[in-house]
Amino acid sequence: MKQALANALEKRGYTTLTPVQEAVTNSELGNADLLVSAQTGSGKTVGFGLAIAPTLLGFDERFSPAGKPLALIIAPTRELALQVKRELAWLYAEAGAVVASCVGGMDMREERRVLSRGAHIVVATPGRLRDHISRGSLAMDGLRAVVLDEADEMLDLGFREDLEFILGEAPKERRTLLFSATVPRSIVNLAKSYQKDAIRIVTTSENTQHSDIEYRAMQVAARDSENAIVNVLRFFEAPSALVFCNTRAMVNRLTTRFSNRGFSVVALSGELTQNERTHALQAMRDGRARVCIATDVAARGIDLPNLELVIHAELPSNADTLLHRSGRTGRAGRKGVSTLIVPPKSRRKAESLLRAAKVQSQWGDAPSADAIIERDQERLLADPTWQQKISEAESASAKKLTDLFGPEVIAAAYLRLFNSRQSAPEELAPSGGSGAPKPRAAFGPSTWFAISGGHNQNAEPRRLLPMLCKAGNLTKEDIGAIRVRQDQSFVEISTASVPAFLASIGKNMKVEAGATLTQLDQPPAAARDPKPSFASRQRDRRHGDGRQGDGKQGGDKERKTHRGRANQSGPVDTSPVDWNDAPAPRTKKPKRDDKAAKDRKPWDPELSHPKGAVKPYKAKQGANTRKSKPASQAEGKKVTPVGKPTSKKNKARAKAAALEKTKAGKGGKRK
Repeated sequence: MKQALANALEKRGYTTLTPVQEAVTNSELGNADLLVSAQTGSGKTVGFGLAIAPTLLGFDERFSPAGKPLALIIAPTRELALQVKRELAWLYAEAGAVVASCVGGMDMREERRVLSRGAHIVVATPGRLRDHISRGSLAMDGLRAVVLDEADEMLDLGFREDLEFILGEAPKERRTLLFSATVPRSIVNLAKSYQKDAIRIVTTSENTQHSDIEYRAMQVAARDSENAIVNVLRFFEAPSALVFCNTRAMVNRLTTRFSNRGFSVVALSGELTQNERTHALQAMRDGRARVCIATDVAARGIDLPNLELVIHAELPSNADTLLHRSGRTGRAGRKGVSTLIVPPKSRRKAESLLRAAKVQSQWGDAPSADAIIERDQERLLADPTWQQKISEAESASAKKLTDLFGPEVIAAAYLRLFNSRQSAPEELAPSGGSGAPKPRAAFGPSTWFAISGGHNQNAEPRRLLPMLCKAGNLTKEDIGAIRVRQDQSFVEISTASVPAFLASIGKNMKVEAGATLTQLDQPPAAARDPKPSFASRQRDRRHGDGRQGDGKQGGDKERKTHRGRANQSGPVDTSPVDWNDAPAPRTKKPKRDDKAAKDRKPWDPELSHPKGAVKPYKAKQGANTRKSKPASQAEGKKVTPVGKPTSKKNKARAKAAALEKTKAGKGGKRK
């Protein structure tokens, strides 16, 4: 290791290296390309900074004056790129390195000026880096090493094309280091295309996922998710906490809710500008804010100091996202807690995520209000303020207060002041998601009835229950078990409701659709009849055997027959009843038969248009112009008026003809 880098680590308080740092700095690797699997927070930034040092410095201890970039670090997000720049700046400070950044959201002209002055290491995001390369403001011919940090995230964000362009512009004789939390097939293909005989390095943290993180899955009632988050924040009282949401709308909702509850909150989402994001993260680092609510994309790459708590307000979509979220805590040997808020409907999804992520989680309910109050009392008694020495001024004021109010009043006032600084915990409803399902209460004394009609007649409990309640004036609490067999069904009715039920249905024991009821002396056998085969089963659909309206068994004709017999006197009908209440399908009109069309009589216009009516339109022969006249007029034939004689057109025609006749008569007399 270069002495300048060793001095920088010592000043930072490093006594030992993390597993990934030791693995990538092994002297046996030389200048080989590396494909490293390293979890978030494993110290990989310092690791690849140490790994590329021999490649950049060679046998020198310090860099020569800055010119063309020697190393290129590519990160998926602006926050991660700026974080990497800060880490490399202190690591290479004594070596005289100039570290520049090229990230989206910053002034591109200023970045070009910095690059023109020279830099040894450039940290950039893929999109902005491609712009600089295309504009010629970044020289690539001097590169000795290229590092892809969080390569899997860059591919997930759609930067594959940009990465291929950048790596294609870099010199072939370079060293390529690829760091990724996971190594899917896409990462393997990228390594094969742009690395030369890369050495695979798997750190121990990959096999034991996030050993410094305690996972807790907290079951909550469906409407208590937000209240549970409040209680989790109050229970742990972490210096800084990160709450993950799936949408920007949820981020805005929780930010407003927690701000109103007295929490110091900042939000991170895609709608914020770069300055707003920078101010929000700085507020978390300075301690002015304790809770950061963010989406997955907005929180990628951020590094918050003393982050001890991660809360998944909404479950992530996959196990990789769960690990990336949780990896924001438990970094650099510190402990952290990752809490999943699990409503009843999300229990299976949470179990699947934890199983796919290969992590063990402690299941339980969210902290109750009583548990939070008890925890507050423990924190109050453990406050280091009680151990501090009392000054003379404080002693005089304390004596004056005790003389005026007494110790008990002063202690109560201090408790009220302490509680006023905290947000009140929420009362949570029972989650109902833990333990075995509650046993069903006994139905009580009951009487069984048999109903004609079963599976073969499409009888179902969801149809029998409302029919019996309506016909027998019952409620669903009066009806117990319903058992449907092949051609018969059985229903259990409370003994107290049987007299009113029998009085409502009448002596004929008939209900809707002509179904017949028979009172039983003992319950039916609990064993179920074998279900009919799929081919012989009558299906409620519009195509196939037994469909409605075709006259076969189970169709409309049989149902109408039973309905017609429902009110007739005579022997009791015990035949099965069809319970299919689906509407009849629409029937298509038959196609026109050509033979029948030939047998029809030809159309007679005189029958359709009697005399005095307007004749049907006929196309004119010859030129279709306004000046052209019909053939009858061209030959001098008399035009028979069309339509009613009293119409305006025919009156005008008659008047014009009379006028022409008068003119013709006058002309003959002159001759």
